[in-house]
Amino acid sequence: MEPSYLFPRILLVLLISGLESAIASSISGNETDRMALLDFKNHITQDPFQIMPSWNDSLHFCNWVGVKCNPTNGRVMVLNLESQNLFGSIPPSIGNLTFLTGINLTDNNFQGEIPQEIDRLIRLQHLDLSYNSFSGKIPSNISQCRDLTIFCAPKNHLVGQLPEQLSSLSKLVFLGVESNNLSGIIPASIGNLSSLYVLSLMQNILQGTIPEQIGLLSGLGFFQVSQNGILGPIPVSLSNATGLMLVDFAQNSLTGTLPRSLGILQGLNHFNFDDNQLGNGKMGGLNFIDYLSNCTNLEVLRLARNQVGGELPNSIANLSTSLQTLTLGSNMLYGNIPNEIGNLVNLTLLGFEGNYLDGSILEGVGALRQLAGLYLNVNRFSGQIPSSLSNLTSLTRLFMEENRLERSIPPSLGSCST
Repeated sequence: MEPSYLFPRILLVLLISGLESAIASSISGNETDRMALLDFKNHITQDPFQIMPSWNDSLHFCNWVGVKCNPTNGRVMVLNLESQNLFGSIPPSIGNLTFLTGINLTDNNFQGEIPQEIDRLIRLQHLDLSYNSFSGKIPSNISQCRDLTIFCAPKNHLVGQLPEQLSSLSKLVFLGVESNNLSGIIPASIGNLSSLYVLSLMQNILQGTIPEQIGLLSGLGFFQVSQNGILGPIPVSLSNATGLMLVDFAQNSLTGTLPRSLGILQGLNHFNFDDNQLGNGKMGGLNFIDYLSNCTNLEVLRLARNQVGGELPNSIANLSTSLQTLTLGSNMLYGNIPNEIGNLVNLTLLGFEGNYLDGSILEGVGALRQLAGLYLNVNRFSGQIPSSLSNLTSLTRLFMEENRLERSIPPSLGSCST
């Protein structure tokens, strides 16, 4: 046979052989997926909505409830069983669903550990295990899921430390593991998560300090680490995360002063440091407020139950007119309330209780017409209760006990509707 005729025949044989191989591989892969799904079904112990009975051979598995397949190769791409009230566990065979890009088991009753075989899901982008009863540690080999962008597992019973290996997940945008029993420190390697936008670690038992490397996360928008055992100062480097909008460090053991550099965070919206040990009781404890005037989107500023001392600076009037919540109660503040506080026209909650503030309650407070809660109790205020408080028609909570105020209550307060 002439060589010129031989080549097309060889090419045709190769094409047919490759097609047969691809078909065989697809059939094999599909069967692997089907068996993995059936094993998942077998690990469901309670199914009140009767989801699992639909997982049977009368339908192709791509049509089973909660299963979505890749239209090109027919492999399982997404497993979404959110809010089905399922009880059970995730079997190791989950690792056989190697084309998975998303797993959503939110709001169920799954128990047991996150299987180590999760590391085989190299295409996984979205893993949401929120509101379940998962226990054990976060598998360190989850770092093999290099395309992972979202890892959510709040409201579980996870223990152990945040794995150092998480630092290799350079595409991770959302890391939410609040309300677990995680311990240890926040690893410095967290600064390698260059794509991170949300970091939520609140309600765990984390200790140690906030690593300076947190400032490397220039795209970070929400950082929550409240209700832990975090110690030490607020790192100055935090201001390098210039995209920050929410900072919530409440209920920890932070010490030192608030860095003036936080004023660089012009997008800051929510700033919560309630229940720490910030400040030293000395004058000038609120000087950092001078630098928050650039934070024009600030709506929440919380510093109650710390050790902040000194007078309320007049610059408090330069805070954003968007400010709705200002809590400075149970500190070591003294002096008068600046009359200029009336500029904060959108305040709904103002807390100055448990300090050493004195003088009269100025008429300017009556300009805060949106106030629903006003806490002035346990101070040293004297004189009369200003009649301007009758302007506070939205007021539902007014506390002024344990001061030196005259006992007469202005009749005009009766015009308050609540």
